[in-house]
Amino acid sequence: MEEKNIRLLDTQFARFLAKRSLLSGKEKQSFQELVCRLSVSLATGDSCLPLQAVEQDIIQRSGLSGEGLYPLTVFDNCLYLQRLFQYEKRLADKISQMASDSHTLTADRDFVQSLFGETSATDMQYVAAMQALKKNFLIISGGPGTGKTTTVVKILALLRNGSEKKLQIALAAPTGKAANRLQESLRGKVEDFPVQASTLHRLLGVRRHSPFFRHNAENPLACDVLVVDEASMVDLALMSKLVTALRPGSRLILLGDKNQLSSVESGTVLADIMEALPENSVELQKSYRFDADIKGFAEAINKGDHKKAWLLITADKPEHISLLQEEVAIYAGEKYNSYMQMVSRAKNKADYLRLFSVLKSFKILCVVRKGSRGVYVINRRVEHLLAENGYDCLQSEWYSGRPVMVTRNEYSLNLYNGDMGICLADPESPESVKVWFQRPDGSLRGILPGRLSSCETAYALTIHKSQGAEFADVLVVLPEKASARMSRELLYTAVTRASRSIVIKSDNAVFRRTVNGEVRRNSGLARFLVDHSCKGK
Repeated sequence: MEEKNIRLLDTQFARFLAKRSLLSGKEKQSFQELVCRLSVSLATGDSCLPLQAVEQDIIQRSGLSGEGLYPLTVFDNCLYLQRLFQYEKRLADKISQMASDSHTLTADRDFVQSLFGETSATDMQYVAAMQALKKNFLIISGGPGTGKTTTVVKILALLRNGSEKKLQIALAAPTGKAANRLQESLRGKVEDFPVQASTLHRLLGVRRHSPFFRHNAENPLACDVLVVDEASMVDLALMSKLVTALRPGSRLILLGDKNQLSSVESGTVLADIMEALPENSVELQKSYRFDADIKGFAEAINKGDHKKAWLLITADKPEHISLLQEEVAIYAGEKYNSYMQMVSRAKNKADYLRLFSVLKSFKILCVVRKGSRGVYVINRRVEHLLAENGYDCLQSEWYSGRPVMVTRNEYSLNLYNGDMGICLADPESPESVKVWFQRPDGSLRGILPGRLSSCETAYALTIHKSQGAEFADVLVVLPEKASARMSRELLYTAVTRASRSIVIKSDNAVFRRTVNGEVRRNSGLARFLVDHSCKGK
């Protein structure tokens, strides 16, 4: 463990527990180092720390390990904080119970054919739908454009068709941006379906200054079917609290891409469950968004095939994938210059809506926020280049055309972390400006800049912030030096944001390091689930 990765919090927490242990001398020092390592690993997304036999002995003799009120516990040769151990155990218990439940619900054959046409065992959307009729728990995984949302629309129609009662259906996602996208994708596809998608936190009921929600095992959610989109972003704690809040007999359908970045917090929940319960998972593989070139590039990255991926971006063909030779800001400035030209001509809300479409046509995605190839510097350089072309991007913070991203949930404004807006004149009062946001129904809503407590310029975004979004053309900017945070999952997430073309800014060494890097998090969830599965047989 490198010294630079250890935070003050890690050392102070380790000292706090070491002082309260029954150990002394070298054993006490070893115990403190183990707790410090555990704290560091939790900060990187692990839920536990693997132990050697001699280390387990030290933990067990510390007087601070066990079940119940002890701060630590050891399970299956791993050290846990008691809190995370309970989250994993409760999640595994509930998921295993739901996965073992079966139903005899059937849908009318003619109705099934009206949805899927001529079906076969190789039509994975049809397979997923048939599984959903039989199982209380189902994961539908697949890359962008593989039809996850289309499939779940058909599943909901089948469930309603086959059910004798009116089903209470809830739709949710981990972020407000993802919830709005889910709502948008369902609009027009499901008749007589007035359900509004929400964030998981809002669905569960946030309690101010508390880690607990209003809905739990004692006060369960009033829904028969819950659909959660972008499930790969859901961390261990939130997923555990979510499934605990489902009432007995409820159905849970998780949608996500197991190859994308995992949650910022602990765990790789979606991937772990799919590994342990393949019979409750269906993977969609046919992409309806990408051409063969982009799909092949994403697959090469996902498989860790650096040579093939590098060859694709350096060869003359395919034309939709290339390596950027010029400076990032110059390339991006040319792209955004046409956008600013449209801004200067925009006079009404119809024009403003077209600007949102233009912004979705191109985006710069960065690995880091700071540094010469980070979000802050690139955004500022783009503004300087636009200013050189005559646009007023440096005289005022709130200039016309400035694209912004909300960086913190604004519940009173119904705005969420990740929502995109554009600063433009108010058509009814041209001397003042508002930040305009596009609602899920396609209409516009203007907010005075002073009411936005936290937002930032968004010509360039971090890859993490782009997760779940879609753009026609994407410029992916890797840092000049590789770091531990770079991985194939990060790059895969970035390139799968594009539907038309991908440009990469990187040298071979950094690109190779990124494609060869892989996110590996220590977790016991898959083992818990496998144990449950074995006991049930």
